[in-house]
Amino acid sequence: MQPYSSEIEYYMVTYYNTLSEDDRRRYAAVESVKLGHGGKAYIKRLLLTSYDSIGKGYRELSNPEQIDTSRIRKVGGGAKAKKKIKSSKRSSKK
Repeated sequence: MQPYSSEIEYYMVTYYNTLSEDDRRRYAAVESVKLGHGGKAYIKRLLLTSYDSIGKGYRELSNPEQIDTSRIRKVGGGAKAKKKIKSSKRSSKK
């Protein structure tokens, strides 16, 4: 299956790579639904994603009230903040 031209595929992949993880899932799901039979496999190969990600995106779009648009990451997600360490100044005596 090759429903899109190489040029359109390039634009799709370029756009996909600018999206957040959540938006990538949903975009892949929308594209696979648009294509119908065989669309999921085509989008999986084109966007280098997984069937699970596409399925999760589809489930999120099927229940839009469950989508949290206020945050990109869950609370507590991401890198932990570094703790500030008090520096002790040593006085050097000569």
